[in-house]
Amino acid sequence: MAVVALPLLLLLLGSSPTALVAVAADGEHEAAEFTVLDMTLLKPHDACSGHRVTPSQNGSWVPLYHPLGPCSPSFKGGAARAPKPPSLADLLRQDRLRARHIHRMASGDFRVSKKSAGLVEENQIHNQQFGIIAKFGSQFSQQQVMHGQAAATDDDGSSGEPSPGVTQTVVLDTASDVPWINCVPCALAECPYYDPSRSTTYAAFPCNSTACKQLGRYANGCVNNQCQYRVNSTSGPTSSGTYGSDVLTLDSHNAITGFKFGCNSNDNDNNGDDSSGNNNGIMALGRGAQSLMAQASSTYGNAFSYCIPQRDTEKGFFRIGVPGGAPYMFVTTPMLTDRRSPSLYRAALVGISVAGERLNVPPEAFSASAVLDSRTAFTRLPLTAYGALRAAFRDKMAAYRRAPATEEMDTCYNFTGVRFVKLPKVALVFDGNNAVVELDKYGILVGGGEDDHGCLAFTANSNDAAPAILGNVQQKTIEVLHDVAGRSIGFRRLAC
Repeated sequence: MAVVALPLLLLLLGSSPTALVAVAADGEHEAAEFTVLDMTLLKPHDACSGHRVTPSQNGSWVPLYHPLGPCSPSFKGGAARAPKPPSLADLLRQDRLRARHIHRMASGDFRVSKKSAGLVEENQIHNQQFGIIAKFGSQFSQQQVMHGQAAATDDDGSSGEPSPGVTQTVVLDTASDVPWINCVPCALAECPYYDPSRSTTYAAFPCNSTACKQLGRYANGCVNNQCQYRVNSTSGPTSSGTYGSDVLTLDSHNAITGFKFGCNSNDNDNNGDDSSGNNNGIMALGRGAQSLMAQASSTYGNAFSYCIPQRDTEKGFFRIGVPGGAPYMFVTTPMLTDRRSPSLYRAALVGISVAGERLNVPPEAFSASAVLDSRTAFTRLPLTAYGALRAAFRDKMAAYRRAPATEEMDTCYNFTGVRFVKLPKVALVFDGNNAVVELDKYGILVGGGEDDHGCLAFTANSNDAAPAILGNVQQKTIEVLHDVAGRSIGFRRLAC
């Protein structure tokens, strides 16, 4: 039968023996240019599936998750009790505030305008942030309960032995220098909040201390000889209170004694970083002297990485130190420093490819470099670069029905009746030897919520003068290494 079928197939293919090779080559070529997205997976789900890829045991790591998702320790369970996800329009409104904050920082302007400050309350309600759980203080609790709490488990590769401290959920912020958590006076025996008066290892810094003098623009005076701090932001709550130190425990193997952080007593903004109270503070990862990385550098080396999960129903990870095997497993690009904003992590974005083809974008369009940010959701490109990406994407998606724009996302589609969508692959090209980073398919198209719409998950700056911002949607499933000591940024695909 095979002898008969081959000539018949060749006849159908034009009687050419090379046609079979051509068909196979075309299939491989298309697979290299396109990927397939299951639209049903863009809709909200209420079950946590854990890690898609188990993190390696090299270094110290803890789970990373969406504080409002089903993998969060504070998730109450069940679709009826799950928090309603914010709309795409809400996320975009938040992102505009965050982008404004990053661009002002990049220009060396750290002021907060009254107009921006007035919009913070709305921003806190709708977030696309990712956090970890960490223990603060030395008080011991046999069972941590209520939101933001979790007993020690072996989910992070540790032995599962409980450790002292109050478990708090903190959002990772690569553009912030001062870590802070909410400090709440608490009389409960099993208190879910951090109360510094109950920790024997807590100490407020005196006003004449070195730590207080190093606060710089974050200094906020002195109260009863206790150093005061203030962190202003146009993209989250303003935090202020006493600057002090205590024990920080990230997993059962590693504790940082004398960890310096802000004890937030400002209750005018909200109960954390969002109105639901799921977050207890900010874990600052910037390049300033007060950040977690600066404080932990003598123990772990001045490096960290994280991997944002593909979906909110999965877990990623946050790791301190350089992973074993690096830099061989990573695509790397030089870490840039700008004297106007030395805390930001920057890299030279030099190009974009769509379906395997490098876009024709003049180099000067990328001259402002790119800021990597853990809290911006959607990547913002220079206006010229975005225009080229949009044109190429629309060309490859011509078979699908267009839909109206959602806020500034102007390339949207109506996928009603379509479950599997063929997407052109998108890759970002950075300065360096073959520094090409292919994005996950969930970093290309974002769903519109409960409807069947989807949009190209990029937005544009108003011009080419401001830096691009690499958002966390485009960072999904990629371990992003910030190696300050090695002065490089690394990307490892399919890491979570």
